[in-house]
Amino acid sequence: MSDDPLKKLIAAIRASQNYGAVSQTLIESVGLSELNKRSSLKEAIKSTKNKLHQVGGAYLDQSLPYGQWIDKLRAVQGDSSRVQALCLEYMEKHASTRERLPILETFYPTLFHLLPPIRRIIDLACGLNPLALPWMPLPAGASYRAYDIYGDMTDFAGGFIHLWGMDGGGFCRDILNDPPPDEADLTLLLKAIPCLEQISKDAGKRLLDSIRSPWLIVSFPITSLGGREKGMRTHYEAHFETLTAGRGWVLQKVSFTTELVFVVRTNDGA
Repeated sequence: MSDDPLKKLIAAIRASQNYGAVSQTLIESVGLSELNKRSSLKEAIKSTKNKLHQVGGAYLDQSLPYGQWIDKLRAVQGDSSRVQALCLEYMEKHASTRERLPILETFYPTLFHLLPPIRRIIDLACGLNPLALPWMPLPAGASYRAYDIYGDMTDFAGGFIHLWGMDGGGFCRDILNDPPPDEADLTLLLKAIPCLEQISKDAGKRLLDSIRSPWLIVSFPITSLGGREKGMRTHYEAHFETLTAGRGWVLQKVSFTTELVFVVRTNDGA
């Protein structure tokens, strides 16, 4: 197949309101796969949008005013309580972080208590999770590098990371086909595996293969976006055990009311 249909598909996706900010590498990868499976360009465009919705769009309530948000955060910079109040308000706008809000006060303190001192973090498929930095027990001068498929979201995340006084930034990247080369003390992979397995069934294995840190925190949702449990806790616990079998990693399960979490000691740097 010539690249002409692919260029047309990319242009159509880029022109859409919901997916114009998505990583072009991901659009190309998904678009090429759908072009090879569909009988027309129109069908391929529609199915590509459906895939992008499954991997990211379903978690966003609406187009978000990132420019207004960062301006408001800068206006209260230095007042930690007001910054935190805005962070809580903004995290409500993304399904993944919204689900974590009821446990946010204990989530990171509980998990970081199981870790050695952490100075460098990579957050893969970050969503709005960088806004949880005020709840993370990190030392001054720590580095936080956040990756997601949305360029506007990662620009905002990078702005907040620097506003909060951290090194690092936000980066638009297709982490499945182009995993970041960074080394870190800790990698966060929060509720990302089920989303990316909508694109590729081996996404979980590929993501875990790409980890370059001695510590890893992986989590899974225990209810659907509609609020139904459907045995998800048991399913994802078994799934993660399968994904990590034979790696020699040490897993510690931490079960929260809204999220199943694994704190993992990998072989990297051991």
